[in-house]
Amino acid sequence: MRASPDDRLTIGETIRRTGVSASALHFYERKGLIFSERGIGNQRIFSRHMLRRISLIIVAKRLGIPLSDVADVFATLPTDHAPTHGDWQRVSRRWKKQLEERRRAIESLEPAASAAAVCP
Repeated sequence: MRASPDDRLTIGETIRRTGVSASALHFYERKGLIFSERGIGNQRIFSRHMLRRISLIIVAKRLGIPLSDVADVFATLPTDHAPTHGDWQRVSRRWKKQLEERRRAIESLEPAASAAAVCP
C-alpha cells in the first residue's frame, strides 16, 4: 500500500519520523506552524503531510531563519490537505529570494569585518 500525504500519524510516529521532541511539536502547533487532530483518547494525530512542514522548520532553524518568517511562508499553504507541487514551488521561490538577500547581506559584512580585524 502506497503512503498518502493525508495518512494519519500518531505523535509517537511523528517524533520517530522527524526526531523532533513532543514539546517542540506542541510548541510548533501553538505557533500555528503545524496542525493536528485529536484521535482516540484525545491523542494528537498528524496528517502525514505535516512531516514536510516539520522538516522545513528544522532546516529553517539550522539556517537561522526566524520561526516568524517560517509562519509567514506557511500561512500561504493549505492546512486541511497536502500542499500541491505548485504550492511548494511558490514557497521555494519565496525562500530562495529571502536566502539570497540574507547571503548578500552577510557577504557585504565580510569586508568590514576583515578591515576591523586589521585595524589596531
